[in-house]
Amino acid sequence: MIILKTEEEIQGMAKAGEILCKTHLAIAKIIKPGLSTLQINDFAESFMLFKGSTPEQKGYEGFPYALCTSLNDEICHGFPREDVILKEGDILSIDNVVNYNGYLADSCWSYAIGKLSDENQKLMDVTKESMYRGIEKAIDGNRLGDIGHAIQSYVEENGFSVVRDFVGHGIGKEMHEEPQVLHYGSPKRGKRLIENMVITIEPMVNVGGYQMKLDDNGWVARTVDGSVSCQFEHTLVVKKDKPLILTNQDDYELNEEELKFIEDYEF
Repeated sequence: MIILKTEEEIQGMAKAGEILCKTHLAIAKIIKPGLSTLQINDFAESFMLFKGSTPEQKGYEGFPYALCTSLNDEICHGFPREDVILKEGDILSIDNVVNYNGYLADSCWSYAIGKLSDENQKLMDVTKESMYRGIEKAIDGNRLGDIGHAIQSYVEENGFSVVRDFVGHGIGKEMHEEPQVLHYGSPKRGKRLIENMVITIEPMVNVGGYQMKLDDNGWVARTVDGSVSCQFEHTLVVKKDKPLILTNQDDYELNEEELKFIEDYEF
């Protein structure tokens, strides 16, 4: 069942989105070569708790961390680890879900660690743009296939591939609600989009083939061919003329109290 959200629910999710955005802005202040992905996870969890929210991913179906940190050939659900040290040229996709007063927001942002190769920079640029091309289609009266087609066609025009095994989804007070949002497909197909549906659009794009495999832990998905992958994701509200993005970092900046938290944090 697809749950249309009330204005009160949308406002609650918007507040969760603000905290999520500020978490990513805080991460951007500290991320650099030499840090481990576990250090970034612990910092982000501390920041979320500092903001009066909780990391919804932690404990979800047994997932043990506050963040998914997916590095290079890892597509999604990467485990933060003490022995995974960031180095120049890496792409790190950080996915997190914030729970604030029972309302959720979900977003993934990919970070360039130092200077990227030309191919990896193009991958990041294309992935991010493909997400926004999909978001443009998230208006009342369109269909889910319009979103998937916009993403897939742009990605493939640029010589990359879209992962098939993971999808966007509805979200509200539960992390995963209906509908599923594919990042590939045909226009004018699939469920019709209705105003005040809240969904995530989160394409995962690979340099090589779209096929994936799971690590032995049953969580971490990576490319079969070892090629680099990248992901961007927003939570958004379907509207009549233009979707409302609830996780837009450009809408926010860190205040003095938040900057002091970052300055005082000890790794």
